[in-house]
Amino acid sequence: MGSLRDAGVTTVVALVCALPGAAPAAADVAEVPVADFPAEVLCTPDDPALVELSGLAVIGGRLFATPDAGADESVVELDADCAVVQRFPVPVDPYDIEDLAAGPDGRLWLADIGDNTSVRQTVALISLDPASGTGDLHRLTYPDGPRDAEALLVSVSGEPVIVTKALFGASGVYRPVRGRTVDRLETPGPVPLEKIGSLSLGPTDTPGGPLPGASSTLITGGAVSTDGTVAAVRTYTDVYVFHAPDSDLAAAIAAGPVFRIPVPDEPQGEAMAFTDAGDLLTGSEAILQGGAVTGERPPIQVFRGVADYFTGDPGTEAESDPGSGDAGRIGAAAAVGSVILIAAAALVWRLRARRT
Repeated sequence: MGSLRDAGVTTVVALVCALPGAAPAAADVAEVPVADFPAEVLCTPDDPALVELSGLAVIGGRLFATPDAGADESVVELDADCAVVQRFPVPVDPYDIEDLAAGPDGRLWLADIGDNTSVRQTVALISLDPASGTGDLHRLTYPDGPRDAEALLVSVSGEPVIVTKALFGASGVYRPVRGRTVDRLETPGPVPLEKIGSLSLGPTDTPGGPLPGASSTLITGGAVSTDGTVAAVRTYTDVYVFHAPDSDLAAAIAAGPVFRIPVPDEPQGEAMAFTDAGDLLTGSEAILQGGAVTGERPPIQVFRGVADYFTGDPGTEAESDPGSGDAGRIGAAAAVGSVILIAAAALVWRLRARRT
């Protein structure tokens, strides 16, 4: 699962990140300009299935949500008050669903890509047709061994892009080989992925997240605007926005993020989606202790007009600074920095609890 609640893991990460010269992977990456989009509360999910909210998607004005892997792995449709409209059982038994994306053909795509212990020989995308409730399994394989991931983006042409969640070093950016779109993925596969680059984000001083010192660098979700010209990748604490005027996700990520939106105080922010109107929604898992929710449930927040940013006057604000993209440039160096980090990474590997 994506929560990494193991106390040993949290302690090791906090200690490592506090060491001189041992900041998370993107410590040497240039700062990304911050854009001011005030957050509003849309609504607060109170359904037990969404305690571990992990993915959001919008299709035709309908809001869908998925939890992290658990006892209830249904996709849930929510109304404007976050009340459950209906549930859609996942068509196949998943391993660890971590994100949700809207496809260009009206299908939902569940990202069964979680792999905390990096042992899976294949990951998968699962299609779900909201009209019929049917869907298929599409297995994928990484070219360089198992990877943990929580972010899926699907372009308007149907190209799926997976961004991994690297505890140390840069995150990998992958897509199916030979430009395959979601409608050309074999069932059940597998289809090989190709690595198209790497992405480093943060660190920032935005408060929130479960891992002190690392929450602002771990990539936990992705989203694409309805028209495909804006993409976003998030960490536990911040959202990074990319411009894709030609709907080319790989080129947009290569150019780097144009601006960053802080999303402070989400306890474990993983979910986000663009609405048809161009607003950005974000959501978070709740804080659990002993399986019970502690404190208030985190709301789904809305940032108005994010996708409309690039339709304004050219050459203004963050877009006028071509150097602002260095923070996410594909191929950016991500030096771990010391033998201590390597040892700590090995310890984290052993401490992570395998999903059952």
